[in-house]
Amino acid sequence: MSVEFLLTSLVVVATPGTGVLYTVAAGLSRGTRASLVAAAGCTLGIVPHVTAAITGLAALLHTSALAFRILTYLGVAYLLYLAWSTLRDRDELAVATDAAPRSAAKVILSGILVNILNPKLTIFFVAFLPQFVRPGDPVARMVELSAVFMVLTFVVFAGYGAFAAAVRHKVLARPRIMAWVRRTFAAAFVALSAKLAFSGG
Repeated sequence: MSVEFLLTSLVVVATPGTGVLYTVAAGLSRGTRASLVAAAGCTLGIVPHVTAAITGLAALLHTSALAFRILTYLGVAYLLYLAWSTLRDRDELAVATDAAPRSAAKVILSGILVNILNPKLTIFFVAFLPQFVRPGDPVARMVELSAVFMVLTFVVFAGYGAFAAAVRHKVLARPRIMAWVRRTFAAAFVALSAKLAFSGG
C-alpha cells in the first residue's frame, strides 16, 4: 500500500466536512453509540461513489457539466435541510433520558445521504485513485484502495464522534452553550452549502 495514498486519504478524511459535522452532531446529541452509527452511515455513503468510479459513471459526471451540477445542487439542498432541521428540532441536540432514541436506520440513512450527495468524493475517486491503479487487475486494485479509504473514514469519524460524546454532558447541560452549539452547527451547514454551490462543484 502506497504511503502517499494513505497520507493523502487521511488528510482528506480528517479534514472537517459534512460527514465529520454530522458525526459530531450525533455524538453530542445521542452519545457514543449514535456517533458510531453515524460514522458507519457516512462510510456506507462512500459505496455509491466507489461503484460509480468502477463502472465509469464517475467519468460521466466528471465530463458532463449538467450532471455534475445537478448532483452538486442536490448536495447544497440537503445541507440547507440539515441546517434548517438543526435549528427547528430543539431535541436534536439535547440530552433527554426519557426521549426515545433516534432509530439507527434513520441515523445511517442520513449519514449515507450526507456522503452520497457530496460530489467532492466523486472527484476524489476519479482524479486521485486512478493514480495508484497499476495495469493488470485495475478493478481489484480500485476496490482494495476504496476499502482502505472507507476504513480510514470510519476510524477517523468514530474518533471525532467519540470525543463529542465524551464532552456532551458538560456542553449540553448549559442551555446558553446549547443554543450556541445549535446555531454553530446550522451556520456550518449553511457555510458548507455555500462553498459547494460557489466553488464550481
